Amino acid sequence: MSPKNIVVVGDVLLDADVHGDASRLSPDAPVPVVDVAETDYRAGGAGLVARMLERDGHAVRLVTVLSDDGASGQLRGALEGIEVIAGPSGVPTPVKTRIRAAGQCVVRFDEGCGEVKIPGVTDAMLAALEQADAVVVADYGRGLAANIRLRGLLQELAGRIPVVWDPHPSGSIPVPGVTAVTPNLPESIRAAGLSAKQDGGAREAALAAEELRRAWQCGSVIVTLGGAGALVLADDGLPQVIPAPKVQAGDPCGAGDRFAGALAVGLMGGQPLQAAAEGAVQQAAAFLAAGGVASLREEAAPEQLHGGGVDALRVARQTREAGGTVVATGGCFDLLHAGHARTLAAARGLGDCLIVCLNSDASVTRLKGEDRPIMGQQDRAELLLSLECVDAVLVFDEQTPEAALEQLRPDLWVKGGDYTADQLPEAALLQTWGGRAVTVPYHPARSTTRLAAALAKVG
Repeated sequence: MSPKNIVVVGDVLLDADVHGDASRLSPDAPVPVVDVAETDYRAGGAGLVARMLERDGHAVRLVTVLSDDGASGQLRGALEGIEVIAGPSGVPTPVKTRIRAAGQCVVRFDEGCGEVKIPGVTDAMLAALEQADAVVVADYGRGLAANIRLRGLLQELAGRIPVVWDPHPSGSIPVPGVTAVTPNLPESIRAAGLSAKQDGGAREAALAAEELRRAWQCGSVIVTLGGAGALVLADDGLPQVIPAPKVQAGDPCGAGDRFAGALAVGLMGGQPLQAAAEGAVQQAAAFLAAGGVASLREEAAPEQLHGGGVDALRVARQTREAGGTVVATGGCFDLLHAGHARTLAAARGLGDCLIVCLNSDASVTRLKGEDRPIMGQQDRAELLLSLECVDAVLVFDEQTPEAALEQLRPDLWVKGGDYTADQLPEAALLQTWGGRAVTVPYHPARSTTRLAAALAKVG
């Protein structure tokens, strides 16, 4: 079976990131002086969505319009490795330049980002769309999404395949029938004609989503809420809020693009809307935790091994780079109880992050028998991640966690005090990179076996 093809259609622009240090003020005015170290160029808008999908290994095509000026040459270079089907834009390439000092954006200036006429579309552009298994419309207000021929085809496709529309305040309204429209909270409030409030959140998002779903005649409206997650409204049902894991993020640029792309991939794979939205929230959070658009300068990350939430490998790397101590523990954690919580809290107190290596369902069955686990690995991972002391979960399928530890390389491997040195063969492995295995107090009156037996009695 050939891989499914996702098409990103929309406006592209050139993003320039100027990096440097700002340790002094200008003598001419009270403004920081940025000593420029390097300048990076990357594709923005629909190009950013396509790049993220390409890095994830998806078969992606980008349908857009391009100029023939000097900046377009840099933009085409930034799109290398992505199949681009483009018509002429007829206007200069829009360029957004961000001046960054110590990773923080100090100022941004835009070139060629004024009003434009609606560009034409070519037969090749439309033909590429017709071959899609899912579509992301990345509207950045440059007119492509307003093209009548393009809109007609998108409306036709919306009746057959998932179409995710990421709108823009200066863009066009979505065509009727799309699967999901993904405005952020300010965009949704503005588009719905509501008054913004300083404490705007789920209530305002729900009101806006209800109005926009009627006005746009779409299958669902998903309002992204930044660090609070997203609100999903579909089928005239109750709005559902999907919380996001807590992450440290300095620059939110690109999170909405990551969300829209991940949502389309989930829907293309046959996931229900709610599950696809949950996965998209997790991926957007992981993207920000990894450094946001700055992470695109690095090589693509290895296949994630996490059981939900923030990628465990990234958490370990970032903690180590910051000079912190990486702590890991492991187990089945079937029916989470107070003994588990105490052990995990004690482990977290030994370092700067705690990663739980969690036995997969198959691994638990091999260890505990055919009637275990009582709870599936996704539920077990979710419960662990809900604890404040747990920073990430890594699911492993082997009998013992050595392979997982080899990738994480924690400084400390923590187990309950009921274990002895000869029962922890992984202790020798940790010593090969300077790590150590330690124990924390064990609470014998609390165990999954006791809890399961008690539940069986009250059945």
